[in-house]
Amino acid sequence: MAEQVVVLGSGYGGAGAVKSLQSALDSEAEVTWVSDVDHHLVLHESHRCIRDPNIKEKVAIPIEEIKSPATEFIRGRVVDVEVDERTVHLDDGTTLDYDYVLVAIGSQTAFFGIEGLKEYAHTLKCLDDALGIHEDLARAAEEATPEDPAQVVVGGAGLSGIQTAGEVAEYRDEHGVPVDVHLVEGLDEVFPGNDPSIQNALRKRLEARDVEIMTGEFIGEVDEDTVYIGEETELPYDVLVWTGGITGREAAENCEVDQDERSHRLHAQQDFQTDDERVFALGDAALVDQPGDEEAPPTAQAAWQAAEVAGKNIARAIRGQPLAKWTHKDKGTVISVGESAVAHDVFIVPFVDTFGGFPAKFLKKAIAARWIRDVSSTGRALSAWSDM
Repeated sequence: MAEQVVVLGSGYGGAGAVKSLQSALDSEAEVTWVSDVDHHLVLHESHRCIRDPNIKEKVAIPIEEIKSPATEFIRGRVVDVEVDERTVHLDDGTTLDYDYVLVAIGSQTAFFGIEGLKEYAHTLKCLDDALGIHEDLARAAEEATPEDPAQVVVGGAGLSGIQTAGEVAEYRDEHGVPVDVHLVEGLDEVFPGNDPSIQNALRKRLEARDVEIMTGEFIGEVDEDTVYIGEETELPYDVLVWTGGITGREAAENCEVDQDERSHRLHAQQDFQTDDERVFALGDAALVDQPGDEEAPPTAQAAWQAAEVAGKNIARAIRGQPLAKWTHKDKGTVISVGESAVAHDVFIVPFVDTFGGFPAKFLKKAIAARWIRDVSSTGRALSAWSDM
């Protein structure tokens, strides 16, 4: 009887691993792919839907375009992985047996115990999140006046927060509506922990789009109409978006393999095996070992790279072959601010570590198009190009 491989999740790790598995396997295994949505979302471009919801057709790729006819797809939410029984349990009561399981269910937004934040803030982890932000933004803009502009607050000035603020500003300018955009970061600079050159470049572009940047004090509390920052600042809002961190999903917490006690992200070796040799993990659901004391970053770029090796490693495990170790290679960072972009450490422009303009914008489009081509088709990538 063929081995049973179950892949959980349709993000970068899950979708990429399914493509890799389908390529690496012959007839020695049957693949079942499980996700709570029927598409793969190009998450690092999902913020585009805040400005234009029609872009959802470009960034949500149907599962049927990705999987082979031999791969079975089941739509459902994973609630538990029983490693002793080698079973996966879904929210509708379905139980799936596995010989090998790949946990790539991504993460959920971390709210850090901030009172009111989970209740009142939008997040940006799925297509519905982006569309929900658009709907509330459009409603607030319609009700606003020049004397009383709509107030949009974005919490967290990492990659998602910066791109969200930029897209809200783009919407405001395209539609000529009165909207104030505030980007709040508890640490001292936007894109914290990164090179000052890219921090400065991003700040410059955000300020050019009339985004108010508020750094150095953390959000302490939120109610239905006000964000409380630090000890004294009260910031009224009509739309609040929180992008301030990630943590593991509940299903990962229920998976009895070694995991981080706080975030419940699964510990995985460089070959993606956990402490159970039948359970592999990658992407935001995992903390994947790297040389030294490092762990792979929770980025789309890392998940893309990892997925190809993870899929092949499951095929190797089925055949009793040695597993390959994966080392993340940072190929640089590209971040959009509305229709502009900033690139850093991508080695395209000689002797320049940070740049913007047409080269950065072109590169941002090319990265998205390449992934869409790899996971779906050249035709879909070309169709999406103008909106990336």
